[in-house]
Amino acid sequence: MADLTTEFAGITSPNPFWLASAPPTDKEYNVRRAFEAGWGGVVWKTLGAEGPPVVNVNGPRYGAVWGADRRLLGLNNIELITDRPLETNLEEMARVKADYPDRALIASIMVPCEEAAWKAILPRVAETGADGIELNFGCPHGMSERGMGSAVGQVPEYIEMVTRWCKEYYDKPVIVKLTPNITDIRYPARAAHNGGADAVSLINTVSSITSVNLDTMSPEPSIDGKGSHGGYCGPAVKPIALNMVAEIARDPETAGLPISGIGGVTTWRDAAEFLALGAGNVQVCTAAMTYGFKVVQEMAAGLSQWMDDKGYKSVAEVTGLATPNVTDWQYLNLNFITKAEIDQDACIKCGRCYAACEDTSHQAIAMSADRTFTVKDEECVACNLCVNVCPVEGCITMRELPTGETDPRTGKPVQDDYANWTMHPNNPSAQAAE
Repeated sequence: MADLTTEFAGITSPNPFWLASAPPTDKEYNVRRAFEAGWGGVVWKTLGAEGPPVVNVNGPRYGAVWGADRRLLGLNNIELITDRPLETNLEEMARVKADYPDRALIASIMVPCEEAAWKAILPRVAETGADGIELNFGCPHGMSERGMGSAVGQVPEYIEMVTRWCKEYYDKPVIVKLTPNITDIRYPARAAHNGGADAVSLINTVSSITSVNLDTMSPEPSIDGKGSHGGYCGPAVKPIALNMVAEIARDPETAGLPISGIGGVTTWRDAAEFLALGAGNVQVCTAAMTYGFKVVQEMAAGLSQWMDDKGYKSVAEVTGLATPNVTDWQYLNLNFITKAEIDQDACIKCGRCYAACEDTSHQAIAMSADRTFTVKDEECVACNLCVNVCPVEGCITMRELPTGETDPRTGKPVQDDYANWTMHPNNPSAQAAE
């Protein structure tokens, strides 16, 4: 069977599935249950500096977005970093690490953006035996208003500065957790890399308001009639996370920088997609909060089976396989042509494809009197909207037109994949040649 053992930034774990820093990793009891369930690693809920205590709300802390079947698509939280004493967390971390030496245990840290604060906490964290630290530069609520979390993560100069401090005062791997609440994720990643970070992890939560209570006219979750923006996570943020992971993986300035992928990992397939785009492991939160810690067993078994089926022997073999195929739009081959095809035996005659195409696309689907739907090739631009709105998986597919076949839209033969592409006006090489 495929070996799921993972080495990430010099940290070994029995599988690539780590629990992200969040409510499920707030104390020893939870972390022990997680390790017993099979998680390869845990990032302990974010520790803060000693001083004024962190006080969380005692009302609702979560808002949610559901699908039509009540499946949880996104979770918004307004919870802060750990509100338990630093010393208590450190003692528990040391006990857990001693009892589970083969599992990765990472300390997430968020303290004021002052060298003295980092210099003070890092030796104490080192004494726990933790395998590394994760700098929380991503939290978008509560702590950011105090000049921490995403307030640091949105300023590359601060990221590089704090990372350098940590590399000076801590001798184990330093992982920098990045905020998605920024225009271009490459700049903070480059800053972390320049500061000497051993890895980056992303994404942290997306700043959001999930809903408004139309009776009380306050955002949810509502605390005594008032609400606040929180951090959004879960399956809904996965596309954002995948793109940002890929952007860092293919950026020449951060080439080779290990990436821990976070954001909506719910199944083995989600994990495989993150790995393929350049992640060396994945971190999970919402799936564990939705289904419990044992969900990792399905993830690990599924990933192992898929790797066996594909002939991959290790997680490292999968990492980055799809990265070379992520490119800028201008490099896409405009000679590649497909057409939609409808499987009449699978069609349930609901008409969604027709309505979508007729009203909002290219009027490329015809409907007969008996509600038989067919594609008008001469109008089809291959947008595949019909594929995405069809409720029957596999009913509508996209057929590639082979070289030489006449394109009904243009009346011209389809060219070889990249024939004449070198001189296409959308190709930067052609523009440079001119």
